[in-house]
Parts: sequence; C-alpha cells; structure tokens
Amino acid sequence: MFFRSLDIPGAYLLELELLEDERGFFARAWCAREFEARGLNPRLVQCSISFNKQRGILRGLHFQTRPHEEAKLVRCTSGGIYDVIVDLRTDSTTFRQWIAIELTAENHRMLYIPEGCAHGFQTLRDRTEVFYQMSEFYEPRAVRGVRWDDPALAIRWPLSQPILSERDLGLPILADALKTSAEGR
Repeated sequence: MFFRSLDIPGAYLLELELLEDERGFFARAWCAREFEARGLNPRLVQCSISFNKQRGILRGLHFQTRPHEEAKLVRCTSGGIYDVIVDLRTDSTTFRQWIAIELTAENHRMLYIPEGCAHGFQTLRDRTEVFYQMSEFYEPRAVRGVRWDDPALAIRWPLSQPILSERDLGLPILADALKTSAEGR
C-alpha cells in the first residue's frame, strides 16, 4: 500500500500496490503494522457496507462524539463516489476545512479518515457500493452530523439536487452541531 498524506492532518489517501499477472491482480488492503508505523489507528472493530441504488445519493456528513470517535477506512467496491472529510477538531490547524477525493471501483483507492472528522459522500454512478472499516463500534447515542450544504463549509458537491434521507435533511449546521456535541447530547 502507498500512503499519501492529505491537507487535513491524519487523513490519508491509500493506493493499493497491485501485483498483476494474466489472471488479474492481488493487493493487500489492510496491514495493522503499516498503519501503526504512520501513527494511524490500527484498531478495526466493525465493517459496514453502504449500497446506493442511484447516482446523486448523498450520505452525511456523519461523525460520532467522544468517547466513541472513530477512524474510518473507506473504499468504493462498485461504482464511484465523491468522498468528503470535514475536520471538526477545534484544536486542529485545519478546523472547519474539507477535502474531497474521488473513489471508484476502478481506481482502488481508499481514504483514511481520522477521529474527530465528519464524513460524507455523493454517489457518481448508479449501483454504488461503499465498504467501511471502523475503529469503534457504532454507538447510536454518540451519532451526530452536519448539514451537507452548510454555507460555513461551502462544500462543492459534484451533482446538483442530491438525494438525501429525511435524517440527513434534518442535520444541523456546523455551529449547532459542535455546540450539541460539546454539551454531550
């Protein structure tokens, strides 16, 4: 695996080292030692899959509060996504900044999202599947989110008129989300 640090501290783009022959390829997609060597959280306790029927579905921006903050490793296994990380760590030099990476089944890229960051994506193709590996268990009481269209973030999503769940449509703007997280609700 090749690790490329991104503009948000602790966030990495991972590219697989493909060992190819006439049959296809083999690649290692996880190695705790390589993550530890870079100071990344090597703990994996849960894996999830998100299947999305249509192009334009937007999921996010989601995160979990302390003590259930989670690092995520995300890979698109079918289709393609525009994957977004927002730094919510108030002590970070990139607080409130975001980055986006296109992940597709063909480019085999993975995105490492550190604890304290919100995550979301928009599907670029029909029938898109996303595979997540997380460092913490899902804790419903710790789940929070930020509106996808918060003007304070000004995220440039690739497709207009996204398809959102009722839950994601009701997420607060960043200022309110941070206030609620600090209050521990």
